[in-house]
Amino acid sequence: MHKQDLGKPRVCLLYSSFFVLRALTGGIESMPNQSTAFDVAIIGAGIVGCAAAFELSKTTARVALLDRSNDVGTGTTRANSGIIHAGYDPEPGTRMARFNVEGNALTRQLAGELRVPFVGNGSLVVALSEEDLPVLRGLYERGQANRVPGLELLSGEEARRREPALAGEVCGALWAPTAGIISPWEMAIALADTAVVNGCEFHGGCAVTGIEREADGFRLHTTGGDFLARRVINAAGTHADAVNAFVTAPYFRIQPSKGQYYLLDKSQGELVGATVFQCPSAAGKGVLVSPTVHGNLIVGPDAIPAAGPDDVAVTAQGLSFVAGMARRSVPGFNLRESIRNFAGVRAISDRDDFIVEEAPGCPGFINLSGIKSPGLTSAPALAKEAVALLRKSGLVLQEREGFRLHPRPRPFRYAGARDRAAMAAENPRMGRVICRCETVTEGEIVEAIHAPVPARSIDGVKRRVGSGMGRCQGGFCSPRIAAILARELNIPLTAVLQDGEGTEILTEELGHEYHRI
Repeated sequence: MHKQDLGKPRVCLLYSSFFVLRALTGGIESMPNQSTAFDVAIIGAGIVGCAAAFELSKTTARVALLDRSNDVGTGTTRANSGIIHAGYDPEPGTRMARFNVEGNALTRQLAGELRVPFVGNGSLVVALSEEDLPVLRGLYERGQANRVPGLELLSGEEARRREPALAGEVCGALWAPTAGIISPWEMAIALADTAVVNGCEFHGGCAVTGIEREADGFRLHTTGGDFLARRVINAAGTHADAVNAFVTAPYFRIQPSKGQYYLLDKSQGELVGATVFQCPSAAGKGVLVSPTVHGNLIVGPDAIPAAGPDDVAVTAQGLSFVAGMARRSVPGFNLRESIRNFAGVRAISDRDDFIVEEAPGCPGFINLSGIKSPGLTSAPALAKEAVALLRKSGLVLQEREGFRLHPRPRPFRYAGARDRAAMAAENPRMGRVICRCETVTEGEIVEAIHAPVPARSIDGVKRRVGSGMGRCQGGFCSPRIAAILARELNIPLTAVLQDGEGTEILTEELGHEYHRI
């Protein structure tokens, strides 16, 4: 280990309950130099942790983001509906209500600035019986109290004129024009990339095994070494209660919930224009049918207790339930066009609201926990609140001069013919298409591998440039992407990962020569 230049602000991201990134090096005068010291350690590199790192990178704070994974946004963030909620659902006066509405506006702004795919398509909550109509009225009134703009109550006929694919049983709907759809993992990546180019350090692949309180902050024990931090943000998702229990008596419990989905081919992507919800129940917002920002159709989720904080297994029973429920509102989708099933977990706490506060009896330890829906929408607002709580705790945060955004690269597939030709002339790799389903080039893949938060796996490349997201789901392009990863990272093909650690796709190389790209 070597001592870092203390005059240079540093930021690093941390991840999930028992998992944190590899040890960073350095120290400061007041702390042992065998450990890395930061002003703030963020545990969890999901959308909330990445948003917090982004917000803190506007300051001169030394910040660390740690994650169990080798990438950002690999937990709940990559396996949700991708909906930016309008804000009519949360109970007025709750943190969820406040941060939902604030986060909706901030997300729209950030998506434009960071070049993250976003569509303001609006949403419909549909009533499937006369008994649902009072629920719609209640949601409308709740939205008014939450200051959600543009809400309208529609008749069944008005709703079907807007969305002809709706079932004939629909007898009313709530229209929310400020709802939208986004790519959640691309937003997390864009936030983290910007944080890194402004001094943040991201390290993946470490597990938090304990946290000790010290005179000047906290010592985080990880499988990659110890981290010292004056303040800690707990954004560990489904592991947040375990992380909190390292420093204070448990005062909340995470009860993970699992939601299962169908992802349908782009042939189904124009069936509906708006996101279609059913009237919510105690179990959640119900099964939705929605276009995605990439042109597909998503159907789901259910809401069942998860077997554990990382349970993402799909079941035939769960998927059958999702399909049956979804057909009640939009009957016309074709499941033979399904290209992937997946599940995601949600950090449901035993409290009725987001947990956004200093842990009781533990000054400087900030919980951003129990962040269920609308957590994706709320993330930018939660990050601003976290910074405010850090300042309230006594941490001095000075504005960073020269802060700059790091927008996502413009995808080759969306460029016109003339621009494509110019891109290929400047960089011949941009003219070599690797993923034909999504028209992703070798140049884009190489850029992803060398990004501020670099892709280190086939799925890491996929999340950045969209390779493998088409109808064949990577069946044709994955071997070529593996070869590019091996070449750019200077590793053998047997070391190339599908995603996280332990997901090598090849067990051995044969004696003959491989065709390398």
